[in-house]
Amino acid sequence: MAKYLAHAQHSFPDAGIHDYNSLFDWSTTQFEQFWNDWLDFSQVIYSGDCTPTTSGAGLQGTSFFPNVRLNFAENLLKGNDDCIAVTCVSESRKTETVTFAELRQQVGAIQSQLIHLGVCTGDRVCGVLPNITESVVAALATSATGAIWSSCSPDFGVPSVVDRLGQIEPKVLITVNGYTHNGKRIDCRSKVEEIVSLIPSIQTVVVIELVDLPPLACIHETWKAWIQDNDAAPVFHHFPFDHPLYIMYSSGTTGKPKCIVHGAGGTLLQQTKELSLHCDVRSGDNITYITTCGWMMWNWLIAALANDAQITLFDGFPANPSIARMWDLIDEVGITHFGTSPRFLTACRRRLVPKESHELKTLRCILSTGSPLLPEDFDWVYGSVKPDVQLSSISGGTDIISCFMLGNPILPVYRGEIQCLGLGMDVEAANESFLSVVKEKGELVCKTPFPSMPVAFWNDPDGEKYSQSYFSRRADRWSHGDLIEMTESQGHCGGIVVYGRSDATLNPGGVRIGTAEIYRVVEQLPEVVDSLVIGQPFRDDIRIVLYVKLDSGITLSDELQQKIRTTLGQQASARHIPGLVIQVAKIPYTRSGKKVELAVRDIALGLEPSNREALQDPTAFDCYERII
Repeated sequence: MAKYLAHAQHSFPDAGIHDYNSLFDWSTTQFEQFWNDWLDFSQVIYSGDCTPTTSGAGLQGTSFFPNVRLNFAENLLKGNDDCIAVTCVSESRKTETVTFAELRQQVGAIQSQLIHLGVCTGDRVCGVLPNITESVVAALATSATGAIWSSCSPDFGVPSVVDRLGQIEPKVLITVNGYTHNGKRIDCRSKVEEIVSLIPSIQTVVVIELVDLPPLACIHETWKAWIQDNDAAPVFHHFPFDHPLYIMYSSGTTGKPKCIVHGAGGTLLQQTKELSLHCDVRSGDNITYITTCGWMMWNWLIAALANDAQITLFDGFPANPSIARMWDLIDEVGITHFGTSPRFLTACRRRLVPKESHELKTLRCILSTGSPLLPEDFDWVYGSVKPDVQLSSISGGTDIISCFMLGNPILPVYRGEIQCLGLGMDVEAANESFLSVVKEKGELVCKTPFPSMPVAFWNDPDGEKYSQSYFSRRADRWSHGDLIEMTESQGHCGGIVVYGRSDATLNPGGVRIGTAEIYRVVEQLPEVVDSLVIGQPFRDDIRIVLYVKLDSGITLSDELQQKIRTTLGQQASARHIPGLVIQVAKIPYTRSGKKVELAVRDIALGLEPSNREALQDPTAFDCYERII
């Protein structure tokens, strides 16, 4: 970041750039100049003309770099031959490492097989895969060919997979016969056969025989046969900047998931900006993220290859054999950037002091996303993990396959806050009249175009679904659906606090309360393991209903209910005190780690949730019922 700041000062002497705030201001007020400069500075491999930077009109109608052509895979595979590109740590097999030369060879082999099958530009190749080396190879071979990659995790139920992949009609499915998770072998053969029977577009099934099981009945090809003795070199044809790269999916908790199409150029520019500048991922670094192939953080992680960095894929249960497993991994393979979730850090905070049991010499950055990070987790990281680490709470989404706000290695970290807005992301908190507000809650909106906006939704020829998702309130504002607060009065480059989804906002007595405000207080109580809060219409107002999952052996007594209410009143306000406190056995989460507040609110109102298969645990709704 410091290097780029110095470059921008030298290259644009009239822009008044002297610190991050002024660099950010330039990157948003002159966003075309910034993105054009980043295309050059980041050394992206492309052909064609980088002017004009944009074409079209309006926030939704603007496209970037209409005369630029590139290949996403080529940019990720340019690392030095002998340097390690991928380390794969899996419960299903021994740890393996792959150099950039070996990765290129494997991508070339799989690309040649896809071409042999007749996979063409724009065809869909899909994976139902764990987070292993083959998933990276398959995605890069697909993008090198000009086809579109989309993936799900093998722990998805059949309906969840079909709801997603069935909509985009893939030609090829790449999957596994099974995998091991938390010490248990999971047989996927019947699931794969059912998926294939329900998606008629699938012409070829390629199976990675990850565990020792009899072959599938529907098997067409094996990964081993595809790659064995295949020395084909990858071919990198250049495609338009907005050529479809990935299809991602909304959570699907309120109906069939929306299919979000992301372009190769925008994804590459945005993710390399974040990894290079905001995360300081350099050549030779080693980054990992606890993720599955069904979450956008997997797509974000593999982009670090473009920085000549090593990516470490972790396939398994992060607390097996103990909750210290990931801290062990940091020392074992030399992780410099460790990505995880607030839930994992909170669980560790209750049980571990890693600095006393681990060296953590290589660790420079801890990344956290999926939900807001508690101030107490900031305290724990700096007190119990490492005092000079960069703790980066980051926030964005599948919708933009990147972040609106994230860390910054040249700015201080303040507890409970995200450090800054991302360069080129013209974000503000807006009130109900769409006026910018500071030091009060508002809707996250973006005022100018950015390259990682989706290029389309699948099966949305007139763009109606796309427009409805982000521009229904104002055509000149991207409305993201998060409730945020800008904490600094001098401008947008101060810290940011995220309070949760704006559509889950509580409004008791007309006061706007983010659900994260309640979680931050309640989940610090030793009796409370987890919680979920909704707003229920009640007597012409909104009543706060708090569900709590309690520690083993604890029941919700009158005394504990009073303790919860008193603590919320003292540490938040009287408005935050729930009208009802209800004990539940499970808190429902989406597969990307977000609490499912709106579906629980529907249950409380007597409505049936539409898609249980979108949950990490499809039975999690069973302990909720209508509240009269």
